[in-house]
Amino acid sequence: MERPTWAPGDIDLGRPSIARVYDYWLGGAHNFAVDRAVADKVLADVPVLKNVILNHRAFLRRAVRHLLARGVRQFLDLGSGIPTVGNVHEIAQTVDPSARVVYVDVDPVAVAHSRAILTGNPLVSVLQTDVRDVGRVMRSPEVGRQLDFDRPVGVLMVALLHFMADEDDPRGVVAAYRDAVPSGSFLALSHAGYEEGEWDPVWDEAKSTYNRGVSEITYRSKQEVEALFEGFDLVPPGVERLPLWRPESPDDVTGGADNFIGFGAVGRKP
Repeated sequence: MERPTWAPGDIDLGRPSIARVYDYWLGGAHNFAVDRAVADKVLADVPVLKNVILNHRAFLRRAVRHLLARGVRQFLDLGSGIPTVGNVHEIAQTVDPSARVVYVDVDPVAVAHSRAILTGNPLVSVLQTDVRDVGRVMRSPEVGRQLDFDRPVGVLMVALLHFMADEDDPRGVVAAYRDAVPSGSFLALSHAGYEEGEWDPVWDEAKSTYNRGVSEITYRSKQEVEALFEGFDLVPPGVERLPLWRPESPDDVTGGADNFIGFGAVGRKP
């Protein structure tokens, strides 16, 4: 196939990429037939997955707009993937062309595509590293170049922490980023999960299919998600089902919102 201008020369176009699979699910244009084939196969087994992913993306947009309204003009997007439809820098720079963003991802395919897409935007940087290595992220030239730690930072962990097992200490990772940013900064976080006592065996089947076709995932309860915000003041309505966190229109509240398997919240560091 002919290589598009946004695809770096060292990327194998014949192998599927999870980052491009997500791009396809989100309605982006940075994917190939091999990615779409994998994506369609997974959706055939777990049809609800696309709605789940779209809700995480919609939460990201609402959270970024909320932070912009609170005066935040710089963002650290952890586990960003490919900056596809409804990405952080486009939302932020529409409000303020001087807004700055650092995207961080460990996936070399996602990073290579992101750097190619973002060429020519000096206010956006892409860092390839494991987000669990907080010191490396915060000491990176990309963060040093874009973020001013005399001003609040919007830290984004959208659909990220459910890819961390308990032994990865997600609470410790969040706390390290909390301690690294100044007072007045915000954390926006979404996570796959459920209410205590409402477990549905169907979710086990969906999780098994997802683990086989995409990546290992860990569900956490609402109480466990709330615990991730230790040291932050939760913005009302607190930890809520994703479609119900500050919906901007009736279209944001999809069917099954009351038992959506995932939560979102925003917290402010005092």
